[in-house]
Amino acid sequence: MPLNISYVPIGIACGILLHAAGFNTLLTALVSLMVFSGGAQFLIASMLTINSPLLSIVIMMFFLELRYALLGSSISKYLQGKSFWFTVLFAVSLNDETYAVNYLKLSTDKKFTAQDALQIEHYALVVWTISTIIGSLVGSSLSINLTVVHFALTALFIYMIVMQMKSLLKVLIILLTIVLAIAFMLLMKSTLGLVVSTLLASFVGFFVESWIRSHYEKYKKNRLLRLFKNPAGTPEDKFDEEEEETE
Repeated sequence: MPLNISYVPIGIACGILLHAAGFNTLLTALVSLMVFSGGAQFLIASMLTINSPLLSIVIMMFFLELRYALLGSSISKYLQGKSFWFTVLFAVSLNDETYAVNYLKLSTDKKFTAQDALQIEHYALVVWTISTIIGSLVGSSLSINLTVVHFALTALFIYMIVMQMKSLLKVLIILLTIVLAIAFMLLMKSTLGLVVSTLLASFVGFFVESWIRSHYEKYKKNRLLRLFKNPAGTPEDKFDEEEEETE
């Protein structure tokens, strides 16, 4: 119930923005049922308001939602013995929040079953869809300036960026992405430049992080290298720090 209640204001806002982007109430309901991802639906609204081509929207959504391959594989061990169609139904209604709730319950509560997990997904899906429909109806009765929509979506994504600034590496990759996005948008004259810049920056971040992890033990006393590590650290890092303090 706390999860479902938290969906209501976000879903209403999403429905209003989708309506402003050109979705009627029926299409808003369909995209909520078929996509069931707040981030993806906000992305759709954002890219439609700037007249992005359909291919760009599909590609951006693919990479945004690719994380579900990892989430699904980690929770699949609790679905052993279930039918193919049960697994399909479970997969299409999975999202970040229901994954977090269900994984916790499945891994800690022996009485909690896969059917219970599926029920939680469906409750969340119903509440989210109803909330976006309400938002669409509200949006249809109000005249919303698209400039306000652009501002709201820009603010949303800036907030998402700020929440990721947990290490120097992420800050540098964010800056690299901005530079590459501007360059490729100018070169390609299309929002596909956003896709290319995102992929390139992600690969750069992946390889730099891999190098840091493989060489961290050797250079961990380097103050600059420490800035690239997540401030929260890992259990191994904390153990090393305790040892250093003891010495």
